[in-house]
Amino acid sequence: MGSHDGEADELPPPPPVPPDVVPIKAEDVVGELPPNKPVKPKKLPMARPGVGRKGQSIQLYSNHFKISVKSTKEFFFHYHVNLKYEDDRPVDGKGIGRKVIDKLQQTYHSELSNKDFAYDGEKSLFTVGALPQKNNEFTVVLEEASTGKTAPNGSPGGDDSPGGGDRKRVRRSYQPKTFKVEINFAAEIPMSAIGQVIRGEESENSLEALRVLDIILRQHSAKQGCLIVRQSFFHNNPSNFVDLGDGVMGCRGFHSSFRGTQSGLSLNMDVSTTMIVKPGPVIDFLIDNQKVDHPRKIDWQRAKRALKNLRIKTLHANAEFKIFGLSERNCKEQTFPLKQRNGNDGDCDTVEITVYDYYKKKGIELLYSGDLPCINAGKQKRPTYFPIELCNLIPLQRYTKALSTLQRSSLVEKSRQKPQERMTILNDALQQSDYGSDPMLRSCGISVAPKFAQIEGRILQAPKLKAGNGEDIVARNGRWNFTNKKLIQTCSVDKWAVVNFSARCNVGNLIRDLMRNASAKGIQMTEPFEVFEENPSMRRAAVSRRVDDMFEQIKSKLPGAPKFLLCLLPERKNCEIYGPWKRKCLAEFGIVTQCLAPMRVNDPYLLNLLMKINAKLGGLNSLLQIETSLAIPHVSKVPTIILGMDVSHGHPGQSDRPSIAAVVSSRHWPQISKYRASVHTQSPRLEMMSSLFKPRGTEDDGLIKESLLDFYTSSGKRKPDNIIIFRDGVSESQFTQVINIELDQIIEACKFLDGQWSPKFTVIVAQKNHHTKFFQTGSPDNVPPGTVVDNVVCHPRNFDFYMCAHAGMIGTSRPTHYHVLHDEIGFSADEMQEFVHSLSYVYQRSTTAISVVAPICYAHLAAAQVGTFLKFEEMSDASSSQGGHTSAGSVPVPDLPRLHEKVRSSMFFC
Repeated sequence: MGSHDGEADELPPPPPVPPDVVPIKAEDVVGELPPNKPVKPKKLPMARPGVGRKGQSIQLYSNHFKISVKSTKEFFFHYHVNLKYEDDRPVDGKGIGRKVIDKLQQTYHSELSNKDFAYDGEKSLFTVGALPQKNNEFTVVLEEASTGKTAPNGSPGGDDSPGGGDRKRVRRSYQPKTFKVEINFAAEIPMSAIGQVIRGEESENSLEALRVLDIILRQHSAKQGCLIVRQSFFHNNPSNFVDLGDGVMGCRGFHSSFRGTQSGLSLNMDVSTTMIVKPGPVIDFLIDNQKVDHPRKIDWQRAKRALKNLRIKTLHANAEFKIFGLSERNCKEQTFPLKQRNGNDGDCDTVEITVYDYYKKKGIELLYSGDLPCINAGKQKRPTYFPIELCNLIPLQRYTKALSTLQRSSLVEKSRQKPQERMTILNDALQQSDYGSDPMLRSCGISVAPKFAQIEGRILQAPKLKAGNGEDIVARNGRWNFTNKKLIQTCSVDKWAVVNFSARCNVGNLIRDLMRNASAKGIQMTEPFEVFEENPSMRRAAVSRRVDDMFEQIKSKLPGAPKFLLCLLPERKNCEIYGPWKRKCLAEFGIVTQCLAPMRVNDPYLLNLLMKINAKLGGLNSLLQIETSLAIPHVSKVPTIILGMDVSHGHPGQSDRPSIAAVVSSRHWPQISKYRASVHTQSPRLEMMSSLFKPRGTEDDGLIKESLLDFYTSSGKRKPDNIIIFRDGVSESQFTQVINIELDQIIEACKFLDGQWSPKFTVIVAQKNHHTKFFQTGSPDNVPPGTVVDNVVCHPRNFDFYMCAHAGMIGTSRPTHYHVLHDEIGFSADEMQEFVHSLSYVYQRSTTAISVVAPICYAHLAAAQVGTFLKFEEMSDASSSQGGHTSAGSVPVPDLPRLHEKVRSSMFFC
């Protein structure tokens, strides 16, 4: 046999890999697989099947700015940064990293061949081209002592200060601080990977290259002194602040990030808002925060929770510290050991002195804080006390607790801008950012075009609706009404009663008006059996007792269980009776209930109320014409179930509140307007749904099984051949988990019910919290309802589109970004966009098109309502300002009570 230059005989080429499959690398699976078990290829988001053509053309601008990149053979070099103090303790303070790296660059620029850095503030540093050495160690000296660790001489923390400790530590406190910095090579990323981003070929390298560019933006803003929240930047400019009350301010800034789109790389800039603590004297913040008019009235336990971890600057020494807590006693009584040199031999005597007297000796006269606790800016074992009047909160400190309803509405009202105003602000922000001057961007060959991207959008025609008696409803500008029309399927309201939890209102008039409006809409409503007024002695009682007492009254007076209860509450929004009342009605007794706070009750209000009652009791207000004429592609002719899935988390402050997963599913196929919901709790902050499929022996306790069985019984004993899943609230980095983990669980749940049954699946993610906005080129108004965009600013490869189904009345409309990740059913782009658009018109609670498909809205509502069943005290106040997070999955979560079988399949969430 002739030689082949040492090569083995050539093998035939391997079979081609299907376009939507990514082979798994060998090292990913080594040691994990049982022998001979085939590796399941990982599913990837599908490619776009073409673009939509339907609808009337409209010219738009978008807040994407085109980026030109000079092609280059250069590499980004990634280095791992390790910061330590001289004695090898790791550096833990926030913000100190940037100071150290800046100083390192100034001190050693020639040893680093004058390289510019992109530093993320923590462990990663990037350069264009390599540093001279792979592994580097430097010593950096920071002159300033106000790194928050120790204080300058003469102020607390020095050797004669409240709580300064042993001598050795003290001597170091006014010397410059020394750091050891290790910079070790981690990886290299070809800059050509930016080209992969634009072609939609996502790889480790392309995602990493984008991350480097975003880090450059963050660093650029850090150098301008901004507060940085992920990719949003906030300048310390009081004209950007609005007061929200209670010591909290809204702060306007902007978001800025790079995205790969069909038209190349773009810079996406948007207006962004965050909450900050009101800067200035600590005492002013506390008075605002607790709504009191005098320092004497401050609740100091609450104050301690509100102040923990905030940073202060002291007036007398101009140094920065982090608040640890408050002193046990007041400033005039709180003592600490003060070391004093005695005259002759330089030895020290220690005397106990009060903080107040210490400052008096220093010549600082305290005007009001003698009788108040001191701020402790030291540690548990080594306190450092400051009188409260010498402490100012420094600006741009994030406030991360939950806002009150009032603060939230104030923030929304004060931070919204009309489209034209938003465009002006963005133009100014782009100029102010001055990215052209950034040396790192320049060395990447990147420049930003100063013009908004121009796009052709399309306006889809609104679907026609059906009301009662076969009448048509035509929606105009995303809204319609039932004037002189009846609801399409009405319920009868009988065996019902009214309960009044001390709301002030004329109940007789309310019932009369409600019955009159009901009959006009075709709802048969009898007189209520009884009106139960709360016993006045119960008003001050605990909420659960008030609810129990009301039910005792109901049981003693009614001949049997009521079918429906109308509940009058004393206040709108966040009434504490709401959760316990809903839980009692829905979980314990299976009674449909509608709450209202009778403030301003008129006919339009009552019609809205009746639409909710009708839907809850099994009626429907309107249907789509294509639903009744069976004309929905892929859905009307083949049994199809539509799922809406969402996980809602507690507010950032409530780290131990379980997350709530809801699955909403359609019933009564071929209708797509009727839904039910199942809700479970799961570990706090866990975004992936953990209870879709929960096998237990021969049983499945998961959320999906319930939905499938209900569809089967409500749709004439048919199994769905198509399953369409709408998933809300996942970021792009989690898309592969949705189609590889969640979808697989849903498939398992189907197989568990019937091993022979294999339906087709389509998975669509809806995102609301992105930063792409659209503006009309020829009008100051928001884009019209039905606007869809699937070019220029969409993904270069994947099947995504933006849709504004709703009429934006205030502020600038936020389009919903839909990503079709997986589609076995075979929708074309037009079919998918029209299907999604029509699902914005089946929401039973309003006569308007809504901004995201109804099944997802219902999943939000169901999670929120059932979430009120869990008794959570105001935890938002108890956590620190930074919000302590528990790691997901580490806490056993309380189970939710199951809904009573009588209401389990109702639209209780409407």
